[in-house]
Amino acid sequence: MADVVLSGAMRSNLLSMQNTAALLDQTQQRVATGLKVNTAIDNPQSFFTAQGLNNRASDLSTLLDSMGLAVQTLNAASQGIDAIQKLVQQAKATATQALQTTVQATTGSEAITPHNFSGASATLVIKVGNQSAITVTLNSNIASAGDLKTALSGQVSGLNVSTSGGAIKFSVPSGDKLVISGTAIGQVIGTASTPITAANGTNRNKQVDDYNALLDQIDQLAQDASFNGINLLQSGSNLLVNFNEHQTSRLNIAGTNMSSTGLELNKITYADFADNDRLKAVQAADDRATQTLRTTSTSFASSLSVVQSRQDFTKHIINTLQTGAAGLTLADTNEEGANLLALQTRQQLGISALSIANQSQQSILKLF
Repeated sequence: MADVVLSGAMRSNLLSMQNTAALLDQTQQRVATGLKVNTAIDNPQSFFTAQGLNNRASDLSTLLDSMGLAVQTLNAASQGIDAIQKLVQQAKATATQALQTTVQATTGSEAITPHNFSGASATLVIKVGNQSAITVTLNSNIASAGDLKTALSGQVSGLNVSTSGGAIKFSVPSGDKLVISGTAIGQVIGTASTPITAANGTNRNKQVDDYNALLDQIDQLAQDASFNGINLLQSGSNLLVNFNEHQTSRLNIAGTNMSSTGLELNKITYADFADNDRLKAVQAADDRATQTLRTTSTSFASSLSVVQSRQDFTKHIINTLQTGAAGLTLADTNEEGANLLALQTRQQLGISALSIANQSQQSILKLF
């Protein structure tokens, strides 16, 4: 205040106390926040450098979350492959079990009654196993077992026809059930229109059904091995993992078709398992599928190792960035505590000095 006149000593002490108060405020803020650089005003270079380091650490932390999701996606794919391998092994075991089963043909023999169907055709309906029934039209003179054999030969897949004296012999090598019916049955074989069923042999139909059911399970499992909307066991899917904030360091993992189609495992027919050579070809396909699964599993394991390594590296980089930023801005609490105590003492001394400087003016009052 311009109207108040202070002595030089008092103004000197007042200025010293103001400086002490400013330093005391600064020190108290550092002790309270733990930072020696709170704003750009405190130290522009340190403030903006630390801010840049912290910003990069924050960007890398976001990428670290993405890497964690990538690790789980690869784990899901790896677990799916392990489960599919078990199903493929079971499928091969089913084929091996079938190969150890001796197939006995379904056979039947019926005496032939000559009949002339010219101008009045009739039919024989022949069904082998689960195949569709085949209708054979007889529109000529069937005078012997040989004539009927000629009319039937090559008409029905999986059926062998031969003669034995005056009888016709039927044989199904696969061991499947054979049923013969139709309007002509009572006229040439048998005495009534009742369908004829040949004595069943031994087949591998149960193993065929089990094998095909396993392929269905492989397809379903390959569809279910997804994580966060990404399924690496299906073709066309991709997992892109970025390792830096500029997206210049990355890993692109392409999905692979691990369904039965992708593994080149085809559903089989009863005829496939009836033929030992074709059955061995099925086993060979299972072996190739197992090798494909192992190769794919190794590839995913390699990618997983890369992602985990970059994940660990990123954690260390984030720690380094944050430590560097802290080194620029964090306050030494021990030092600031000592400063606070010293400034409080100085403030008290300043008050005492101001009182002493004022005593010379108070002595003038004694003259009045």
